[in-house]
Amino acid sequence: MLPTPGAPESPEAPAIPGTLLLEERAELAMNAVTGLADPDLGHIPFFSADLLAEPASLIHGDYDYGSSHGRLTDACVLARQMTGASWWRETEERYKSTLLGLLGEDGLSYRRTHPRGHWEPHANLIDQRATLLALTTWYADEGEERVRRAADRQVAALRRIAVKERDAWYYPASEYTPRGWPSYSAIHLRLAPDPASFCGRLIMPLLRWHQATGNEDALELCGWFTRLITERSGVFLPDGSFNAALAYRSGHFHTRLGTLEGLAGYALFTGDHALTAFVKRAFDWALTQTTAFGWTPGDLADQRYEHETCSLVDMIGIGATLARAGHTRYWGVVERFLRNHLTASQLTETDWVRSAPDRSLDTPGWETHHRVGERVKGAFAGYGAPNDYVSDVILGRGHTSDVQACCVGSGVRGLFTGWNAVVTGDERLLRVNLLLNRGSRFLDVRSHLPHEGRVDLDLRADCRELRLRVPDWAGHAHLAVTRRPASGEPVTAAGREPALWAPDGCLRLARPRAGERITVTFPLAEVTTEETAAGRSFRTHWRGDDVVGIEPEGKTRPMYSARTLQDTAPERRRALHVPEREWSW
Repeated sequence: MLPTPGAPESPEAPAIPGTLLLEERAELAMNAVTGLADPDLGHIPFFSADLLAEPASLIHGDYDYGSSHGRLTDACVLARQMTGASWWRETEERYKSTLLGLLGEDGLSYRRTHPRGHWEPHANLIDQRATLLALTTWYADEGEERVRRAADRQVAALRRIAVKERDAWYYPASEYTPRGWPSYSAIHLRLAPDPASFCGRLIMPLLRWHQATGNEDALELCGWFTRLITERSGVFLPDGSFNAALAYRSGHFHTRLGTLEGLAGYALFTGDHALTAFVKRAFDWALTQTTAFGWTPGDLADQRYEHETCSLVDMIGIGATLARAGHTRYWGVVERFLRNHLTASQLTETDWVRSAPDRSLDTPGWETHHRVGERVKGAFAGYGAPNDYVSDVILGRGHTSDVQACCVGSGVRGLFTGWNAVVTGDERLLRVNLLLNRGSRFLDVRSHLPHEGRVDLDLRADCRELRLRVPDWAGHAHLAVTRRPASGEPVTAAGREPALWAPDGCLRLARPRAGERITVTFPLAEVTTEETAAGRSFRTHWRGDDVVGIEPEGKTRPMYSARTLQDTAPERRRALHVPEREWSW
């Protein structure tokens, strides 16, 4: 049997609002992270699931190796940071062991020959990104020297195999083999494949490895790949839109957005304001193709009807990085995406999935039908509709994969990115960027949204200044701030008072002290918008930043059925997890 997530609720725990808790969603996702492991194939994870089949199926694919192991290992470590739980450690260690075992003598991650013979060993560039990302997260968590050596060797290999010209470095194919690049002619004729997919998306993990260890090869590759993308490739058009040429995977969103996330981080790290402006222009264009609640198209052609959780997580990462760079309005985008499509597209119940009662229909090492629904509970949408976990439209490619291992791992990273951004700064200037429940060593955030417009900040430590982002729709005329010190009488101030506001538009609270509770209240705006996704319209009902209903509703597993909210948020007894240390990236 799969491990069951713990139940940290207890009568002795402090009361918190019964509203969205990202760490709880991360622990739920670990059910799917562990459930994908195939004991018949050395715990190599299944890649995809068809939940409409009768019985439902889990099947292997060519991304089972470096890509899936990297994503799922990354998720295991990040979920432990968020939750303090570790019941998935056995599966995590198996994933880590295989992740290292896939690294060849040359330092690159190689796919294995599959027992069914569908593909041969090669070093796919997509796998290199996920592998390096996982090694970086693993090393940041535990500091193991063997992990550092492995990542350093991989970065050195990525530098060695790059084709180097005077003004551009690049990879001429998607796959590097033990014999080298498949075709010398491809190099000579510059027949490079999609630069965003195989070079641009590497920038983010390369930068993070440099930040973690100071590796100069990683930083050098970031610079060359940034120049390739922004000056030579034509992946992004002058207005920021995505090049929809077939050679560029028809404007594939995940590869474009993953590249932008790397560029955003590199711009912030180097202080390159022109590069930040480049990212912002492209991100603003991408937002015109999404819904306000976070659905993203797969590409600009046949995949445009299919949402990948991977793309949404990229959007969350870009928005958070741009906000940290000073474009603070993007915190609102990040919060809407977290509150809505990321968490809405997580499988919290699977009663509708028809699984086989035994393994009689299985093809061991390739496909299983047994307990599929139970195993994928907690997974994020592989290809979803704007209003349904399942995308089964008559246009585009029709119904494809409902679960993909990459999206399961990415979903956890998206939760972590949001959770890590709720509270930032230090005792000199502490910021609450997102109005979501979160524990930290400085304060606990208790959010009553969307039931009521109220946020409680319980201080754990003294600070010189605290700033809280107030959503645009909350206004200021009816906002109120009540400060209750550990001893003494509470004091209430009205939002109309100019002294309450900082130049960046945030509430400014001077010298909060340990033991103090600060309560901010404001009206909740209720509006209805028309959202367009791949040419279809959806009537969307909002309460604050939360979608509380959508028309038309989905058919298979609706994600936005009408919600009934209370005048006050329900309470639950649970301690918010306070990590031993905060990660700065």
